[in-house]
Amino acid sequence: MRKRSKSYKEKLKLIEPGKKYSLDESIDVLEKFPKAKFDESVEFTVKLGINTKHSDQQVRGTIILPSGSGKNMKVAVIAKDEKLVEAEKAGAEVFGAEELIEKIKGGWVDFDVLITTPDMMRFVGVLGKVLGKRGLMPSPKTGTITNDIKKAIEEVRKGKAEYRADKQGIMHMAIGKASFTKDKLKANILAVYDALLKAKPSTAKGVYVRGVYLANTMSPGVELDAMNMN
Repeated sequence: MRKRSKSYKEKLKLIEPGKKYSLDESIDVLEKFPKAKFDESVEFTVKLGINTKHSDQQVRGTIILPSGSGKNMKVAVIAKDEKLVEAEKAGAEVFGAEELIEKIKGGWVDFDVLITTPDMMRFVGVLGKVLGKRGLMPSPKTGTITNDIKKAIEEVRKGKAEYRADKQGIMHMAIGKASFTKDKLKANILAVYDALLKAKPSTAKGVYVRGVYLANTMSPGVELDAMNMN
């Protein structure tokens, strides 16, 4: 059995066993937790009733968080010629072509988002083993394979984030920081939750939302009432 810290156990005492909290109540509980020495992320987790073995039941997309993510995203761009100039002017922290691909191939992944142009994907494709397991592989679905580099970077700065259900049908993402006001957290949570509901596969059977949880980085999860998400 995993050994829990004293702080974790103290936080657990603030959660009523078996209770499903409203969204407002759940945020109130998180705010009562003893503060960590850093600004913790607020983690939003939703267990979905989908069968991910079927390709038509994949739940994945992007959303611009209304209140931003609270995280300074380090953007890398793989492109050539004028698109590299565009990346630099738009504020990308890292940009390059073949030399950057070789660096990443060697295991360097010191960035949060990788954007590339369509013409470079035949070279970027070889980075699948390095980028795939970290969720950093560019994709048309996330808008990270594009010729509009400036727009892609601007969206990242505005709080664009990806939501994706894993093999167990669980969607887990950071939707802000513990220092955010309740209104900011609510706006982000509701935006993601609404996107998940709209992304329900037509072939999914039974109950779609099977569990909703909210937690800080270092805290236990607070279960929410899926019927009271407003």
